[in-house]
Amino acid sequence: MKNKVMRLVILESPFAGHSHHAIKRNIKYARTCIADCLRRGEAPFASHLLYTQDGILRDKVKEEREIGINAGLAWAEKAQATVVYTDLGISEGMKKGIRHAIQCGRSVVYRKLK
Repeated sequence: MKNKVMRLVILESPFAGHSHHAIKRNIKYARTCIADCLRRGEAPFASHLLYTQDGILRDKVKEEREIGINAGLAWAEKAQATVVYTDLGISEGMKKGIRHAIQCGRSVVYRKLK
């Protein structure tokens, strides 16, 4: 089977929330967004899902959140596009990712699942 070259994309979707329920909803949404990217032939990277897992970084600790955001932005330097899923709105963290993409000259694509 021949390997298909996939476009590298940074996935932006909300993560933080005011309740445990909101965070669970945002994680489920981000997973659905990843699946959507994969179906489109893209190789998505969602740092907000990776770095916030138990035992890695705590999103509610400001210093650790910043480390995660900065690590995601470092990976973004290699991406071909930033894909922003907007069904749940655009969070402050997402805005930071969008600004970074624009500063780097990376295209920003806005999408909805619904």
